Amino acid sequence: MTTRSSEGLDERRRKLLFRSWHTGLREVDLILGRFADVRLAALGDDDLAAFERLLTVPTPDLLAWTMGETAPPPEHDTALFRALRDFHLRADGRN
Repeated sequence: MTTRSSEGLDERRRKLLFRSWHTGLREVDLILGRFADVRLAALGDDDLAAFERLLTVPTPDLLAWTMGETAPPPEHDTALFRALRDFHLRADGRN
């Protein structure tokens, strides 16, 4: 579950934080949710849009991309996705 309060976040970010922790696949919840807890407040509009697009991807595909099992298609291979993947692959999840 999230360690970040949605207090102080605008409506768009609050919804994204919730969706990040409720994808339907616990492994993806942990990847997206932890990233959102730490990074969501600081994302700009372009990165927010890229994050919203990632949340529409079927969770098994997103998990495979993040784990490096398959490459994401070009439309999802964004700087935001690479930051998410790198965040996940770091042992402690800190940047």
